[in-house]
Amino acid sequence: MTPEQKDLVQSSFAKVEPIAATAAELFYARLFELDPSLKSLFSGDMEEQGKKLMTMLGTAVRSLNNLDGLVPVVKRLGERHVGYGVETGHYVTVGNALLDTLEKGLGDDFTPEVKEAWTVVYGVLSSTMIAAADEVKGA
Repeated sequence: MTPEQKDLVQSSFAKVEPIAATAAELFYARLFELDPSLKSLFSGDMEEQGKKLMTMLGTAVRSLNNLDGLVPVVKRLGERHVGYGVETGHYVTVGNALLDTLEKGLGDDFTPEVKEAWTVVYGVLSSTMIAAADEVKGA
């Protein structure tokens, strides 16, 4: 992940934050469209879940310049997701839903460079979560 990619992710997320509730709705609608079975992993208030999602994304995006502080948080998140029933393959679906949401939310600002930057950043975050989950599972 290059400094330019970090900047692109941070500047594009700043444009999404004002529409956080809508972005969360778009994300979950797309996620459940891509894999309807994932609905069963969510039993609570989806509006509250959307707030948690956007808060966590915001924290991660703002922390990209401090990976030493971010990595332990992301690892704990990956460990917790094991208890929720999240499987390794679900991370690909989440990544696709995230990119689709960003494309809708950013419109013309979702350039190929922004897409690549988000793909790289999500890849780092998800692989960290998967590795932590695998440790919990003893894999």
